[in-house]
Amino acid sequence: MKNCKWYIEQTSDDEIILHSLKEIIYTEKSPYQRIEIIRSGNFGRCLLLDGKMQSAEADEFIYHEALVHPIMLLSETSDKVLIAGGGEGATLREVLKYPVKEVVMVELDEVVIKVSKKYLPEWNNGAFDDPRVKLVIDDARSYIEKTKDYFDVIIIDLPEPAEGGPAYLLYTKEFYEKVKEALTEKGMMVTQSASASVNNLRVFVSVVSTLKQVFPYVRPYITYVPSFFAPWSFVLASKKINPDECESRIKEKLNSIGETLKFYDTDAHKSMFCLPKHIKKAFEKGGIIISDNSPISFY
Repeated sequence: MKNCKWYIEQTSDDEIILHSLKEIIYTEKSPYQRIEIIRSGNFGRCLLLDGKMQSAEADEFIYHEALVHPIMLLSETSDKVLIAGGGEGATLREVLKYPVKEVVMVELDEVVIKVSKKYLPEWNNGAFDDPRVKLVIDDARSYIEKTKDYFDVIIIDLPEPAEGGPAYLLYTKEFYEKVKEALTEKGMMVTQSASASVNNLRVFVSVVSTLKQVFPYVRPYITYVPSFFAPWSFVLASKKINPDECESRIKEKLNSIGETLKFYDTDAHKSMFCLPKHIKKAFEKGGIIISDNSPISFY
């Protein structure tokens, strides 16, 4: 503890997280956000956006495998995939483990990609050079609004909504309606949906409530991400396919990629979708319906 420096992250009005700060590797203010690469004592190199932990060397595989593999395995087809955000390239890395025909990755901040390629190369593991990838530098909402009935899978890997931040209007009912229009008839989407901590469920519950206004099938799930110091939430939604009826596909599809994974398997899948009673009670009470006129902020 002597002479130790600390990185402080605020997670709510009443809570902060401390990480030991061994080295500031890179810092820059892009046109959209503050980008930092640091080295922490427990988690190695870490990507921070506007002071919030996005992914860490020691455990990024947990978050990215949890985000990508349930939807890729449950989808009837995944020929055409859209990734909204995911600038460090790890979500793209996981998607490319499947025989997809095309992956469109839409990232607003080109600086995040540039910095990640230089300082976090293991995150993308060469994914940006795959010929199946089309990289688009644009606002994800603007891009999705132009697309109709095209993608089999849409993966939304954006920072938590924060007032004035680049993702503030990418958790609203209006945005999810555009996502639904961009999906094929049997398409599925998944989004990260912030903390599932017992004292910070507001965003998670509200995202679920909002998606239920748009999609007939909505399945929330959680897993613990150590560098976030909290269970983290995700929500899968589908236009016509009930995810509960597709779980037989998982074991068969996993045979081809299972050896490449560090976290996700059939047991992990079951545990993520088995939610504790207090979270199910929170869903019964419901959250706010997030709209363009009434967006939500993480804190």
